[in-house]
Amino acid sequence: MFDLTGKKAIITGGGSGIGRAISLLFGKQGAEVHILELNESAASAVRDEIKEAGGKAFSHAVNVSDQSEMLAVVQGIGAVDILVNNAGIAHVGNLENCKVEDFERVYSVNVKGAYNALFSVIPLMKERKKGAILNLASIASQVGITDRFAYSMSKGAIAAMTLSVARDYIDYGIRCNSISPARVHTPFVDGFIAKNYPGKEEEMFAKLAASQPIGRMAKPEEIASLALYLCSDEADFITGNDYPIDGGFIKLNN
Repeated sequence: MFDLTGKKAIITGGGSGIGRAISLLFGKQGAEVHILELNESAASAVRDEIKEAGGKAFSHAVNVSDQSEMLAVVQGIGAVDILVNNAGIAHVGNLENCKVEDFERVYSVNVKGAYNALFSVIPLMKERKKGAILNLASIASQVGITDRFAYSMSKGAIAAMTLSVARDYIDYGIRCNSISPARVHTPFVDGFIAKNYPGKEEEMFAKLAASQPIGRMAKPEEIASLALYLCSDEADFITGNDYPIDGGFIKLNN
């Protein structure tokens, strides 16, 4: 089950965190993995890791917010079976703490970046009348999270784009779903804690982990497992849905 042999998969932001875990798992399952990443060295490292394990992978240095760059890279890849829109950045702050440059930076990567990937890939999938698209949303698109104004905005847009694409291209055999993780233990989390709570890293990590009713943060590999299912042929009857993977955060936090 969940065999991706013979499929080409594009994963944006595949050089670290959740994107890295998805890239590695898809490569293990037989996909030809194309990692699109602003950080070229990170993308190359993941590419090499997949190849060393016997898989097939390529890395592409690209700024997802630049449509011309995205189009050129995707057209060079050719036929695409799977797109995972994972590239994203965060911003901590409420409306008053969100400067216009902060807002535009988050919008440019999280929203425009996803749009550019979709815009580049959809025509290729239409030609073949098949394709699986997975967008990384967030629990922040469904519940109010303190000091996440710009980030929540961007993930709400991802949720809406998922539904729109799923509806518009269902007759072309293209499926589009999203995943909404809660906190995931990635290098970003460690960096955020170290920067904002120096000397209190262990205390803050425990506090953030405890905000999930299940008592811990998710592992990137757990997000990747759900991504694999939704992008596999076994999920061929699923489209237009969002899947919280949140340790009970949305419905059990009371």
